[in-house]
Amino acid sequence: MNENNAFGGRRVLVVEDDVLLVADLIDQLQALGADVVGPVLSVEDALAHTNDIAAAVLDVSVGGEMIFPVAEELDRHRIPYVFTTGYRDADLPEPLTAPVFTKPIHVAGVIFQLQMALVR
Repeated sequence: MNENNAFGGRRVLVVEDDVLLVADLIDQLQALGADVVGPVLSVEDALAHTNDIAAAVLDVSVGGEMIFPVAEELDRHRIPYVFTTGYRDADLPEPLTAPVFTKPIHVAGVIFQLQMALVR
């Protein structure tokens, strides 16, 4: 697979309200061939995209709302995702077990995790 097209045009939802983090993340995803949906700034808007994406990056708390309903919907559709959070010990409800990246995140690590999930 061409490294510049690692995502092969697959749609990746990015739900994140940290302006600095999201710009770098989106730039790098697009550089690797992802069709980025976002940045999405609310749970309601994110839910509208849960059936037309291949993967997602979910901020645990976006716009003051917890993102868990979106994660549950992605689980129902078997769509891989990762969490980002500014909280050191994010308490995820059971059975959500996706990887968690604490801010400031290592963007390459997030992207690697998404790529690995997409090849499974």
